[in-house]
Amino acid sequence: MKIVKFIFFTLFLFLISTSSIFAQDTDKIYLFYGTGCPHCAQVDNFFETNKLIEKYNVDKKEIYFNRENAILFNLIMDQLNIPQNDRGVPAVVIGKKILIGDTPIIENFVIEADKFLEDKKISNTTTTTLERNPALTTTTKLSVQNTDTKDSNRLTFLAVILGALVDSINPCEFAVLIILMTTILSSGNSKNALKAGLAFSLSIFISYFLMGLGFYKALDFGGISGWFFKFIGWLAIILGILNLKDYLWYGKGFLMEVPLSWRPKLKSIISSVTNPRGAFMIGFLVSLFLLPCTSGPYIVILGMLANKTELVKAISYLVLYNLIFIFPMVFISYAVYRGFDPKKAEEIRQSKLRILHLIAGIIMLGMGVIIVSGLI
Repeated sequence: MKIVKFIFFTLFLFLISTSSIFAQDTDKIYLFYGTGCPHCAQVDNFFETNKLIEKYNVDKKEIYFNRENAILFNLIMDQLNIPQNDRGVPAVVIGKKILIGDTPIIENFVIEADKFLEDKKISNTTTTTLERNPALTTTTKLSVQNTDTKDSNRLTFLAVILGALVDSINPCEFAVLIILMTTILSSGNSKNALKAGLAFSLSIFISYFLMGLGFYKALDFGGISGWFFKFIGWLAIILGILNLKDYLWYGKGFLMEVPLSWRPKLKSIISSVTNPRGAFMIGFLVSLFLLPCTSGPYIVILGMLANKTELVKAISYLVLYNLIFIFPMVFISYAVYRGFDPKKAEEIRQSKLRILHLIAGIIMLGMGVIIVSGLI
């Protein structure tokens, strides 16, 4: 089917493109400032009067009103192990050296910048690679920091994929889709069932993407602090433990699935669907029922993106996440169209419930430990 091939192709493109958009230019000297900051204005006047911006290829970054620049600023501060209380503007980053405050910058910038350029010149002419001698120059140390940044970006990319996989194997969405396919197939039209399954998957994608974007923007508007990011990590650990509990003692206490009291109403709503248009419309309503058992990984990933990623990259991640999330829905829809019995799918789902919770628990625990330990 063309639509299935299209989804495969789109997912592949996002996997490739998202993993390669994080290169950071570390050859520049950064000047971080804030609009309205009087000390920043003094530094800016010093740079303009002495024409230092052009001479040293200084990259000016405003962080009060530009979220992307603020994220970059904090990433560099993290790399240089600058405590939160010591961070401020104006700040100049020259290799591993950082100058904070108008007086330190005005008194020391030219000296440090000249040393930085000389080190770069030596680094460019030497035949010894940075990997062979990581203590060569300041530029070498910055390259190592850039590697750390790339490692952090790779971890974020991997976390998005793993979080989406946890959501995609969630028993809740399988149960909902199987009920839908069984209902549509009762009419005897497998093609109609395929269209309904794809329409339902599309509406789930749209609703989850919009909810995710809204949550991200809410965090963006209010800002996200270090302690809240740690809270996200501990939330992931708790979710992991609860899923492991469902593997060891399924059905005991709180269950990481749609609440039992909701299920009759949910089944009644889905069973009323008779065509693809109805499946598309009902998907938006069903997404609200699915939130209690699917929102955990999503919230963890959204908190991570709000802390580490600017809007354009976050949107790419959200698209990737939700493509992975709906992929099993698309696959099952196509399998049913090709003759796979939904009842058999339900039997498989029931027999693998505990294993699915085990996988989800391990992945969420790992993500939580990575966040809490500061590796991402």
